[in-house]
Amino acid sequence: MWLCNSSIGRKVLMSVTGMALILFLTFHGCMNVVAIFSAEAYNQICELLGANWYAKAATMALAALMVVHIVYAFILTIQNQKARGKDKYKVTDKPAKVEWASQNMLVLGIIVALGLILHLHDFWANMMWAEITGNIGNISPTDGFGWIKFTFSNPVFTVLYVIWIVAIWLHLTHGFWSAMQTMGWSGHTWFCRWKMIGIIWSTVVMGMFLIVALAFTICPDCLGGMEGKVLPFWM
Repeated sequence: MWLCNSSIGRKVLMSVTGMALILFLTFHGCMNVVAIFSAEAYNQICELLGANWYAKAATMALAALMVVHIVYAFILTIQNQKARGKDKYKVTDKPAKVEWASQNMLVLGIIVALGLILHLHDFWANMMWAEITGNIGNISPTDGFGWIKFTFSNPVFTVLYVIWIVAIWLHLTHGFWSAMQTMGWSGHTWFCRWKMIGIIWSTVVMGMFLIVALAFTICPDCLGGMEGKVLPFWM
């Protein structure tokens, strides 16, 4: 199958899975911001997305997308290194127009993957997995607000998450327009437009994650103050 066996096919898979992950991050970021305004509304979302069958199915699909994206990232990196041959050891000046993120996508990807492991440990294992196994600790699996507050009460975790968020931002700002280019949607006119759209989109999405992390670190008791007002889950 050309998607798996050809270089172009692998890049297309990288692009498609990458765009799907960007859409997930957009949803996840919007969801997290709710916690700043209402603990009750955020916990309603967590309960809605708990260990239900559709949440489990979505989690498995997301995991598959992530695995494919990471595996093909390594395959393409190894392929590019082999194509360069002995030149990969040659010291050359970096082209002025080549972005740092573009030359270090694999490094950024590794940081993102390590941050994902931390995130799964802090939240998924204590929420969905705890609900599935019944191994419930002091905080309820559906108390997402409580888990955010507990996690960012440790400044070490805040620093690690900020590093993770910055790495994802750098990864996305390059990955967004690169995916458009791979899919053939980036001609001479749209190249700069896609780059700008990618920067704005990535900044807004990752900014939501950053605001939540910093807000819960600086003043957690100031947040989620709309107790007693049940909002629709989309608010």
